[in-house]
Amino acid sequence: MVTLSLPDKEQIEAFLRKNIYLHLYELGDMDDFFWPYTRWYTLEEDQTIKQVIMLYTAFDPPVMLALTDDITGMQALLRSSQLPNQIFAHLSLGLRETLEETYTATSYGTHYKMAWTNPSACNTIDTTDVAHLSQSDLPALEALYTQGYPDNAFDPRILETGQCYGIYHPTHPGKLICAASVHVYSEYYQVASLGNVVTHPEWRGKGLATRTCARLCRSLQQHIRHIGLNVKANNASAIRCYQRLGFQTVAEFEEVLLTHK
Repeated sequence: MVTLSLPDKEQIEAFLRKNIYLHLYELGDMDDFFWPYTRWYTLEEDQTIKQVIMLYTAFDPPVMLALTDDITGMQALLRSSQLPNQIFAHLSLGLRETLEETYTATSYGTHYKMAWTNPSACNTIDTTDVAHLSQSDLPALEALYTQGYPDNAFDPRILETGQCYGIYHPTHPGKLICAASVHVYSEYYQVASLGNVVTHPEWRGKGLATRTCARLCRSLQQHIRHIGLNVKANNASAIRCYQRLGFQTVAEFEEVLLTHK
């Protein structure tokens, strides 16, 4: 087995598509829009890729995706890779213990990967109050995230995808009270993931996120074949929202902050 760090896009894509919803984020980050911020580690056997790790460097600390159906193989790749001193990692269950050999780990809990398997579920959801958001809406977006989702991972560059929607306050036109966009989006690779979904604390429980995400999903459906998302396993209200929209759970993983000992 050989560890590589110089990626062959076609080989990596072929491997990731074997379990497309597990690797939706990695596929999306292969798009030219995100690719410059990625670093790849692969494990080969007989010139065939057996495992892939992706490091997304646009954030500090960088985000590592180590997701697999073969824990033993991924353990070998993790042990043989030169990784940064601090990483925020998405790990298949059972991998944190391997990294704790060299890192101090702080777990942020189990998360689900969900796939949009029943698009027709959105057909009955009224989205007439949902607006398309653009660069001019950025100040209102940033204000909403500060109030309702201070630990967000929103990147203003996402507005360039054209896949960002929200609901404004009914009597205060300049105040956003709900928003949803994407974490990754690639028409070339035909994948997208919902992300940065937020509702103002005073407006939660009124179905705003369901309507906003429904409008976003309909937009994505015009361009994208495979749509998914990540959600924390104990976020029951969000999971109910996504299930109503036609998403179902397809995998589990753990989010972990890793700091080298």
